[in-house]
Amino acid sequence: MSLQGHIAELSRRHQLIDKQIEVEKTHPASDPVRLTELKRKKLGLKDEMAKLRH
Repeated sequence: MSLQGHIAELSRRHQLIDKQIEVEKTHPASDPVRLTELKRKKLGLKDEMAKLRH
């Protein structure tokens, strides 16, 4: 997989996690542990994309 393809895949996964976070937030009994886990994964993907771009 090319570098750009890898970054595009990470970006796609980042967007999917962002959508999952928004869905979780709309639930009246949202799980704070799950939200934290999703945010941590999202941040990890963002960090990995930043490293690959530089």
